[in-house]
Amino acid sequence: MLLVVSGASGVGKSTARLHAAPLLGSEFESVELGHYPPIPRTPTSAWRQETVERIVQHAIELDGQGRHLLLAGDPVPAGEALAAPSADRIDVAVCLLDADTETQGARLDARDEPAETRHLHAAFADWMRRHAVDPAHAPEVVTGDAWPGMRWDRWVGADVAQHWEMSVVDTSHRTPEEVGASVADWCRRAVRGEAPVFRAGWHLA
Repeated sequence: MLLVVSGASGVGKSTARLHAAPLLGSEFESVELGHYPPIPRTPTSAWRQETVERIVQHAIELDGQGRHLLLAGDPVPAGEALAAPSADRIDVAVCLLDADTETQGARLDARDEPAETRHLHAAFADWMRRHAVDPAHAPEVVTGDAWPGMRWDRWVGADVAQHWEMSVVDTSHRTPEEVGASVADWCRRAVRGEAPVFRAGWHLA
């Protein structure tokens, strides 16, 4: 299974992965986009999407060994993971990490994020929340300037709302250790079928 921890900047994705990985054991491998070089000086949506396809292919390899791949640390929306060309060959579970505006802002301040970009991060966080429940909401946010290999037709303009379900974890008032434990618990529950999962070929149902 491919397990995707999604979310905007400042919600705690990378930190969650670092705390979740030791709790999951050898059955799970955890990665982020930066583990798949080369990384361009200015990353683009097309680069991110092509790299997600490489990650999906790796997840398929691990699946054949009875193992799972956790992708966490980058703002990869559910729609990007599900539109990767090979994503219809593996089960995909998505967990959105979210945080209230005040918490997100404080975390971005701690990272010396420029004040002039703050509104962009807040807007993307809002889009992520709506994308988690409504695949029809502003798909152009991810489909613009896309990698040509993407299979947007699996959900863009398709009648898939009844199958569109993922988990959400609010990280606003929780420690990194607590969030990591929640992510690890979500991974195990998804593998057991106790959390929402996009099963291989879900878009054809």
